[in-house]
Amino acid sequence: MSFQPTDVLDVLISREEIEARAKTLGEEISRHYGEEPIIAVGILRGCIFFFTELLKYVTCPLKVDFMVVSSYGDSQESSGNIKIDRDLKESIQGEHVLIVDDIVDTGQTLQSLGRLLETRRPKSLKVCSMLDKPAGRKTEIGVDFVGFTIENHFVVGYGLDYKQYYRNVDFIGRLKDGMQPAFDAHIDSLKASQNS
Repeated sequence: MSFQPTDVLDVLISREEIEARAKTLGEEISRHYGEEPIIAVGILRGCIFFFTELLKYVTCPLKVDFMVVSSYGDSQESSGNIKIDRDLKESIQGEHVLIVDDIVDTGQTLQSLGRLLETRRPKSLKVCSMLDKPAGRKTEIGVDFVGFTIENHFVVGYGLDYKQYYRNVDFIGRLKDGMQPAFDAHIDSLKASQNS
């Protein structure tokens, strides 16, 4: 019997709910900017599925660009300092910029990224996130367009990963109680099969 994500995950937000919310958000973003062109900046890798779904419904003229950023420090938590692993290819000076991310948790990385991008003098800088987890906040950060506000759960799917796996699960899933060992065992088996 093959392993299924629902063996260890409860569906927190279904694919249908995400798609419907992306449509509503895309329409809201379109109304906000009107005919003004924007640069939509996806924060890889987690944004990929939501980014694509969202932008199908944005009707204003737009360019697409991506960044890969990581936070670093001596602890396992985000230090708020960021390392740019892939920078923008487009200049954002004088442009409306919309950052699209998968989840806002502590807010520290996003705050540091916002400060960095502000030095490049965009016309405006706004944030859209598929998920917002206010209980995890360690800094004041505003999210202008929010897909869903969630409680302090560990979640995967629809771009969100666990050790780089589960991004392609087509829903947002919450780990079932007591299933962490099975979750880890599945990841270990995937890694072992890659190395064999």
